[in-house]
Amino acid sequence: MEHHDAKLDEALAAELARQQNGLEMIPSENFVSPAVLRALGSVLTNKYSEGYPGKRYYGGNEFIDVIENLAISRAKKLFGVQHANVQPYSGSPANQAVYYALLKPGEKVMGMSLTHGGHLTHGWKVSFSGRYYHSVPYGVDKETHLIDYDVVLELARKERPQLIIAGATAYPRAIDFKAFGQIAAEVGAYLLTDIAHIAGLIIAEVHQSPVPYADVVTTTTHKTLRGPRGAIIMCPRIEDRLKEKYHEDSKWNLAELIDRAVFPGLQGGPHNHQTAAIATALDEASTPAFKRYGEQIVKNARALADQLLAHDFRLITGGTDNHLILIDLSNKNLSGGEAETLLDEVGITVNKNTVPYDTRKPMDPSGVRLGTPALTTRGFTEVDMKLVADVIADVIHNPKKELVKESVRKKISELTQRHPLYAGLS
Repeated sequence: MEHHDAKLDEALAAELARQQNGLEMIPSENFVSPAVLRALGSVLTNKYSEGYPGKRYYGGNEFIDVIENLAISRAKKLFGVQHANVQPYSGSPANQAVYYALLKPGEKVMGMSLTHGGHLTHGWKVSFSGRYYHSVPYGVDKETHLIDYDVVLELARKERPQLIIAGATAYPRAIDFKAFGQIAAEVGAYLLTDIAHIAGLIIAEVHQSPVPYADVVTTTTHKTLRGPRGAIIMCPRIEDRLKEKYHEDSKWNLAELIDRAVFPGLQGGPHNHQTAAIATALDEASTPAFKRYGEQIVKNARALADQLLAHDFRLITGGTDNHLILIDLSNKNLSGGEAETLLDEVGITVNKNTVPYDTRKPMDPSGVRLGTPALTTRGFTEVDMKLVADVIADVIHNPKKELVKESVRKKISELTQRHPLYAGLS
């Protein structure tokens, strides 16, 4: 590439160096394996394959069918579901497909408020989910910042939503999917569980699985699952409660409704290189090594949280049960945006984030969100995470001291050299 597109080659090389030499701590980011990278850069990007295996609208798809069937069978086995659709381009279109399949425009949905840790597609007002459906958000307790399931039940009884969404992007505690299942059953709502952030933790059995309780499960395939950008929609049980929502003579079961929503409802041809990379990542996730990886993510997050608490950081909910930590910086005289910039200057990548009941604006909120999936992939342990907490504290407590920042950069260099990333890649 250096001979054909020098500017792009330079940017790619710079990004590789950034990833190799810094601490990637955004909880939704991770490092895929060389095998996943190879699949993403394969000749599969050349092929069009609208439709599903055995039912394509283009010829020449016999090998594409093999690849997609591999991804489907691996997803079904890994998560213990009856049906999986691996074609969604990413997590937001996957959630949109579920809405499209199960709801009519204007019907009522109930998901966690974005400002309390939910996702845009769980009913937030600027998203399609808040514009085309009647959104009734639930939040977290003002004092504990935990989900109060009795309050969620009370709201569901009052509002009678057609769909309840359980899942989060900035909630550092375990989600009780069984409780959500009971709430949805009582009010006759579908339960969609969005496990995008915690799919890898569920596979590693360090988080409760939603499969026994949900009607539909969506997940991205990156984050803790450590695959490519992409998504999967899964049906734990194909025939779940359809006839309560559709006429008795409806000819579509739940799996068929989901598939028809993805294609031809919302998408054209799937990205076959992405499908192959998903199949690769799912194969990797089926190993004992991946289970140990998922367990280590949580151990690292707890070690990081404990050390941050020792440095007088205010953590939402007081700690973490999963892969992420949400810090309220109100007692540090810094905004989340300022902290993100400061940490970026020394090679620590986090993202600014609202905290529950935040009084600041979303583009410059009170908090930062950070996580351990990517560093755990590099081999970081609890001892390393305590050092990471120490350097974060050094920077936040000394925002204008260049000598402190330079010292932190050296410590980060030592950490990254001890845990190299993509050593053979250039």
